[in-house]
Amino acid sequence: MNINQEIRKKIVLALDVDTTEEAKNLIRELKDYVGVFKVGLQFYTANGTEVFDFMKEIGAEFFFDVKLLDIPNTVKKASANIIRSGASFYNLHALGGAEMMRQSVEGANEAASEIGKKSPIILAVTVLTSISDSVLNNELEIPHSALDYVVTLAKLAKESGLSGVVASAFEARKIKEACGKDFKVLCPGIRPLWSVKGDQKRLATPSFAINEGADYLVIGRAVTAAEDRVLAMQKIYAEIEEALN
Repeated sequence: MNINQEIRKKIVLALDVDTTEEAKNLIRELKDYVGVFKVGLQFYTANGTEVFDFMKEIGAEFFFDVKLLDIPNTVKKASANIIRSGASFYNLHALGGAEMMRQSVEGANEAASEIGKKSPIILAVTVLTSISDSVLNNELEIPHSALDYVVTLAKLAKESGLSGVVASAFEARKIKEACGKDFKVLCPGIRPLWSVKGDQKRLATPSFAINEGADYLVIGRAVTAAEDRVLAMQKIYAEIEEALN
């Protein structure tokens, strides 16, 4: 199969596995199909950074899904350390406020300049895809719809110098309208029609997400738990290609 590089750039594969060896096997098997591998807290807290070094060695890009939220100076220093670790993407919570986000951008760009890397893609987490309007309103006492609140946080992230946001595909169109087509939207919770729904409440197919303006699609269990992972990835490519055409 000839790999469509336009599609490949959009694919973010979540390394939601238990061991470093499993992660390395996934990376070796699927690196031709994946633009960016995502390392989340589940994997990182169990296995540390060995897989970071492995991806640096083979030239694979990775996204550290760390969701920083702390005082600005701490986030600035942590952001610099993330870039020195080799990550080309990372994220933080928009709820940390504008100053925290600006300090993160400053720390990350300083570190990238020191080591001769291009500026990283820094994304703000808006509203987690596991949070429904009911949770937002009743548990967190935030009197907005998830969509309205996501757009508010996205605009704050753009004003603070971030590259884009992590948001549901159902919010991508509104974010693009509010923040412009060059403001990146990375969408988790992507499930092909043939896959099984997991614990996320607001879900979308790859074709729906592309049509709504998503720049990056986070694919997880639909591929990593498949009997034939390459075939699963090829089916996702076919769905995205149809949407792009």
